[in-house]
Amino acid sequence: MPKQAIAISKLPPQTLRALETLGSHLAVARVRRKESLATRAKRIGVSIPTLTRLEAGDPSVSMGIYATALWLIGRDGELAQIASPEHDKGALEMDVQAAIELGKARARVAQKNRAAKTRPIT
Repeated sequence: MPKQAIAISKLPPQTLRALETLGSHLAVARVRRKESLATRAKRIGVSIPTLTRLEAGDPSVSMGIYATALWLIGRDGELAQIASPEHDKGALEMDVQAAIELGKARARVAQKNRAAKTRPIT
C-alpha cells in the first residue's frame, strides 16, 4: 500500500467532513440514477474499490476523479468558482490592509511636503 501523503494526514476535521458529505452526495446521485457501482466506476474510469472510496469521501482519491464524478451529474461547473479570487476573503482583507498602509504612507509624504513648504527661509 502506498505511503499516505503528509498533507492528507493534516486535513482539518471540517475538511474531512466536507469530503465525506461530497462523497455521500455523489453516492446518492448514483443511486437516484439507478446506476450500479460497476456501471458508475466504468463511466468514471476507475475500479469499484476506488469508487467506493470516493463515495466515502476518501481524501486520497484524486481531484480528477472527483471532478469526473461531478461532471457525470452536471455539477462540474462549480469547480472553477471554489477558489475564485472574489471569494477569497483572506486575500481581500490583505488587499484592504495594503490599501490602508499605502494611504498612510502617502499622507506622511504629503505632510512632509507641506511642512517643507511652510518652513521660513533663513
